[in-house]
Amino acid sequence: MTETVFTYASPALKFGSGASAEIGHDLAGWGARRVLLVTDPGVAATGHPARIAEQMAGFDLDVTTYDGARVEPTDESLDAAIAFARDAGPFDAIVAVGGGSAIDTAKAVNLLTTNPGELMDYINAPVGKARAPINPLLPLVAVPTTTGTGSESTTICVLDVLALKVKTGISHALLRPRLAVVDPSLTLTQPTMVTAASGMDILCHALESYTARWYADFDAKRPEQRVPYCGANPVADVWSEKALSMLAASFRAAVRDGSDTVAREQMALAATFAGLGFGNAGVHIPHANAYPIAGRVRTFRPEGYPDDEAIVPHGMAVSLTAPEAFRFTFDAAPERHLHAARLLEPDVPGAGPDVLPGVLARLMRDIGIPNGLGEVGYGEGDVGDLVAGSLQQQRLLATAPKPVTDEDLEAVFLGSMEHW
Repeated sequence: MTETVFTYASPALKFGSGASAEIGHDLAGWGARRVLLVTDPGVAATGHPARIAEQMAGFDLDVTTYDGARVEPTDESLDAAIAFARDAGPFDAIVAVGGGSAIDTAKAVNLLTTNPGELMDYINAPVGKARAPINPLLPLVAVPTTTGTGSESTTICVLDVLALKVKTGISHALLRPRLAVVDPSLTLTQPTMVTAASGMDILCHALESYTARWYADFDAKRPEQRVPYCGANPVADVWSEKALSMLAASFRAAVRDGSDTVAREQMALAATFAGLGFGNAGVHIPHANAYPIAGRVRTFRPEGYPDDEAIVPHGMAVSLTAPEAFRFTFDAAPERHLHAARLLEPDVPGAGPDVLPGVLARLMRDIGIPNGLGEVGYGEGDVGDLVAGSLQQQRLLATAPKPVTDEDLEAVFLGSMEHW
């Protein structure tokens, strides 16, 4: 039998300029008294977390701040955050202020301060044991300061396992925040390349969920087998299509002028919409490939990010193989690939597998994304390791609209060394 059921879930949402000033009111209404605020040093320097903490204190909340979250979290950085929270706790609620890295750190802290064991117990198989939590988690409020990751809407926590040189994740419905507070005014401090890279994450969230394997093409599942990523479905499609339309109107403008408040608001809304789509439908090949691209980086240091170590930011890593990945998946759903391309570039001509890749390459070039894997330090000799890392992301590859072999991934990586 094939599947006849799809699922949809999302956090409560509060959107709009000034929304972050109301968090204390919401937490007090839930009966919280002691709150852990999780952020990173770069976001802390903007003053947003301190202002939010002060406003929460006005509602008689005792706020403890952890500002050591790492951009692109690792198992070591998450363990440090968990140890801090265990030491400083217990808490009644957690507030994450920052990009996906801070929000994912807060998810890990929430999981490991309420449940027994260690990170590797919960990390997705085959890297970890993929255990499910046995205890309820604390209420988590996610406050994104970047427009892209969608982590405020999802059940996913992403991290690098340093010893294995692999990027992977933890996925469970209980990790989803209770409330997403999206305040576009917080994103005005995003550097240009952060806007570009995180915006490509929005774009790939929408494209991958829209082109994912249709939910009814999976084998039928029992209730206990259901996972958050159930495949493309009618509800997720609506969010993904709207996100693509909004990106078409605002992405280049937001990168060109970071003070464009209209474009910033549209990007924040697009990120939210895409998160509500992919958080249920799922993502596939570009995200699976992004994990080893980010995990095996050697020397690349992009402008606008911490320069103390090499990094390929998540959204950038996702985008680098996207054109070739969608060229590969085209024949699984030609009409969806072409419709998505025309949502992004309405007048684009053609009807073949090169249309969407061409739209993506032109956008990436315009906003300053590196021209393929070669520009971030990879060569043909790295393809074997990259393929091996991608194959470890079976949770994501299972959502691809067609079967993916080692040879298919090899062709995608080789074709992604240069895009224009």
